[in-house]
Amino acid sequence: MALKRASKVAVARYAWHGRERLGLLRVRGDVIALHGLLWPDEIRDPAAVVPPPVQLDEDEIDEAMALIEAMTRDDLTGPEFTDRYTEALHAVTEAKQEDRQPPEAPEPTARPGQLVDLMAALQKSVGKARAARRETDAPEVLAKPAKKAPSRRASSRNAGRAGGRPGKPAR
Repeated sequence: MALKRASKVAVARYAWHGRERLGLLRVRGDVIALHGLLWPDEIRDPAAVVPPPVQLDEDEIDEAMALIEAMTRDDLTGPEFTDRYTEALHAVTEAKQEDRQPPEAPEPTARPGQLVDLMAALQKSVGKARAARRETDAPEVLAKPAKKAPSRRASSRNAGRAGGRPGKPAR
């Protein structure tokens, strides 16, 4: 393979989903791989998506480090690291091949933890905000001014007609 011997890559254009795309061809072992690239107008300025800087206390960083340490695992084997979707899909396809009913989906298990009433939390937060601003519990209702009714006067061009529209008989 010439690309491999030359230790080069190739830039290519290809059609995908009805559009011309930009790609990079490179040799990986005995295979030529195509990597999709972006055109210059498809690249966003990273400054537009960078969040504002945040000041963290040393205590917050220490707590985050302790959390990372507690959640770090050296061994990524076990039931929580299995592909349950693929296993379930295999079970369904095997059942169909053997002309039997596919297995029933297991009932979702409730995760242990504290249940939070979001509406109560929202009302509590709103109550605190109102108290801080010294508002009453009654919402302030502002009346909108009434809209002016459109004029029903006939134009001088249609003044003699009953319906007001040319070529239409009066009802």
